[in-house]
Amino acid sequence: MDLDSVAYQAGDRGGKIRAVLAARTGTKTIPQIFIGGTHVGGATDLFDAWRDGTARELLTRAGVSFDTDVDLDPYSLLPKWLQPRRTA
Repeated sequence: MDLDSVAYQAGDRGGKIRAVLAARTGTKTIPQIFIGGTHVGGATDLFDAWRDGTARELLTRAGVSFDTDVDLDPYSLLPKWLQPRRTA
């Protein structure tokens, strides 16, 4: 959902949702991704969850169909000018 859209501007609905997300997740960054009610994190957290199989597991448990044959590194979808993420 686009919290900055006109539909969410009335009564600061988008701002209120952001506040709830921050309280629930402990972070103010957007996007915050949930799969089947499970908090995954932000965009790069989703990329990491795809790499390690967690996202596919959550999608399957939630009954979401997806192409299981896709072999893609999600980081390859980012613009090439971004610095690669360093892992610990």
